[in-house]
Amino acid sequence: MFRIFRKKNKQTGELQDVQLRPVEQSGVDPLEKRLEDSRRTIGKQLKALVGGYSNINEDLLEELETALLTADVGVKASLAIMDNLRAAIKNGVIKDPQALLPAVQAELFELIEHCEQFLAVDTNRKPYVILMVGINGAGKTTTIGKLAQRFKEEGLSVMLAAGDTFRAAAVEQLKSWGARNEIPVISQGTGADSAAVIYDAMESARARNIDVLIADTAGRLHTQSNLMEELKKIHRVMGRVDESAPHEVMLVVDAGTGTNALNQAQHFNDAVNISGITITKLDGTARGGMLFAIASELGIPIRFIGVGEAAKDLRPFDAGTFINAILPLD
Repeated sequence: MFRIFRKKNKQTGELQDVQLRPVEQSGVDPLEKRLEDSRRTIGKQLKALVGGYSNINEDLLEELETALLTADVGVKASLAIMDNLRAAIKNGVIKDPQALLPAVQAELFELIEHCEQFLAVDTNRKPYVILMVGINGAGKTTTIGKLAQRFKEEGLSVMLAAGDTFRAAAVEQLKSWGARNEIPVISQGTGADSAAVIYDAMESARARNIDVLIADTAGRLHTQSNLMEELKKIHRVMGRVDESAPHEVMLVVDAGTGTNALNQAQHFNDAVNISGITITKLDGTARGGMLFAIASELGIPIRFIGVGEAAKDLRPFDAGTFINAILPLD
């Protein structure tokens, strides 16, 4: 039996039922189980809130706005949702408190639908280069390993570049993923020039006709201007081998940082033009609402979400399934 969620008809503003795509993989937990903390913070809180009112009034709407803000949905997104709900109430589309939940679900979907853009590797570009960026502790190196395994299972040849030359542990971690999946890893010693490592990896990947090259970089705070300049240098050096590279600049952020992830995304985007985001550790936080803040402010595609330790727990982002997991109507 397929579940449904609500979305708005763009012409009439009326809510309509939409069937969720069956995106869950066999042998993995349903997404709602992995996002239990966020569902408790958003879904259960909103249900309890509207259940305490017999009619719609200003007190209810103010509490609803506060609930969205405290769920890390973000100021811009929360205000947009509330403006649309007030308009729907005024127009008679929403007539009672119980109608607010499906309306909120529809508003959330509209906010984030355009960010549902799966990462498609262009096999005409060899190697297809993915540059991974993010702060320390976000799960960047682990995400690289999981992506490498995914691509290999899809029949693509993969190479990794150990561009995080500041942490010996990062190089060893990447080599471990490479050995586990029989994927070559290009590396140099600790303290080597990161741009030089990635340059060598691109040359090697081209010579071996590799499909996908994933390049790690040192974790850096978005406030460290000298390290951000180094990231720009890496970007420029890649262009010397292939002027179209990198083909994907993927920012990895930890969902547990909440709306601070938005600040990270803004700064990294200013430095290297992010083309995709992977949001990790969603299974261990109640701050899943931060996806809507990023979608509202930046509109950058959300490629993957991380909901566990296994490689299969790095899942392509599906907006309808995600929203239904954190704000189910049944």
